[in-house]
Amino acid sequence: MPIILIMELKQSDFFNDVFEVVKLIPKGRVTSYGAIAKYLGTARSSRMVGYAMNASHFADQKIPAHRVVNRNGLLTGKHHFATETRMQELLEKEGIIVSNNQIQNFEKHFWDPQTELAL
Repeated sequence: MPIILIMELKQSDFFNDVFEVVKLIPKGRVTSYGAIAKYLGTARSSRMVGYAMNASHFADQKIPAHRVVNRNGLLTGKHHFATETRMQELLEKEGIIVSNNQIQNFEKHFWDPQTELAL
């Protein structure tokens, strides 16, 4: 995706909504692109959540994008960090074990915004 398009998208309400959810993920917990999309009422837009995570590195605020992984706990977004290992390092610093680019005991660390943010 061209950088200009990312910069335009990052200003969107959807991206801001994604950022607000991601900022609520507690340290030591992770969620998935799909779980965020479902929480926002756009269950089929997990790819757009991924685009938001890519754009989060350019955001004015700090977004803990390392806490968002794919539905199987794979670090599919790792190549968008400063180094190939940075996402894993940040997760491990929070006590999450990662092996072969996959979160171990994913179910234990999974944070579901549908449940956690229910009114």
